[in-house]
Amino acid sequence: MVLHAAGEPLRLEEVPDPVPQPGQVLLQVAACGVCRTDLHVIDGELPRPKLPLVPGHQIVGRTEDGRRLGVPWLGWTDGTCRYCLSGRENLCEAARFTGYDLDGGYAERVVADERYCLPIPDEYDDLQAAPLLCAGLIGYRSLRLAGDPERLGLYGFGASAHIVVQVARHEGRRVFGFVRPGDDAAAAFALELGCEWAGPSDEPGPEELDAAIIFAPAGELVPAALRALARGGVVVCAGIHMSDVPSFPYELLWHERVVRSVANLTRRDGEEFLALAPRVPLRTEVEAFAIEQANEALDRLRRGRIRGAAVLRVD
Repeated sequence: MVLHAAGEPLRLEEVPDPVPQPGQVLLQVAACGVCRTDLHVIDGELPRPKLPLVPGHQIVGRTEDGRRLGVPWLGWTDGTCRYCLSGRENLCEAARFTGYDLDGGYAERVVADERYCLPIPDEYDDLQAAPLLCAGLIGYRSLRLAGDPERLGLYGFGASAHIVVQVARHEGRRVFGFVRPGDDAAAAFALELGCEWAGPSDEPGPEELDAAIIFAPAGELVPAALRALARGGVVVCAGIHMSDVPSFPYELLWHERVVRSVANLTRRDGEEFLALAPRVPLRTEVEAFAIEQANEALDRLRRGRIRGAAVLRVD
């Protein structure tokens, strides 16, 4: 499925098989998760994608010698800059990203730098594993950067939140789900997965929060989350794109409240998270689509009509 211009539907095309270069592996794709970042690329909210482009960065595939590997968003870094050398390869200014700078997994075959591929735990089938590679990884990194909160709020109950709530509950945290006003189905889903309360995101919850993670790409949720925070609390913005944050009074930030973003992931995040997932044990809820239904899956995600995560099945 190929993107030729921002704002256009993807086109189903036959393209030449990718040829691996030294250090790369050729993967037969089994499944690829559909991520909100894919929407940001396709809708033109992220600048300068490679065009034409095969999207997709939550790839589960098999090498020619039978290994099952996952290909995440971070596809390559230079390894020599000040960020890479200080353990912050997620901030590398020369980084290349799967499904953005590099062709991704909305295809039967893909090539990837073997150093940035992750072994998939045997406990997960292909469809269940795909959302772990971005929704899970970004949720995990966001939770680590939230500190050690007793009371955690999750804003936007989609693919990432439905995974990170399980990690947070495993760690003994109390979790509160904040959903789009009127979205009773999302509230019920949040409660089903372990939130002790779920309600509208434009109002504070029943108790002050020690940290909040915002997965929805809505800038107006930043001051809403600050209003819900206790003193010293942290708001983590987990998305790669967000609408403009409106101005807000300084008193919302005072008392050592913090607003921070999460950018990309590191290979260490992937290794830690995929080792943790079977121990929780995490379960992913997926809605599967055939690869030629990619536009339908993206539209369902755009309208908030996916329960859990959408995954393309590549037969």
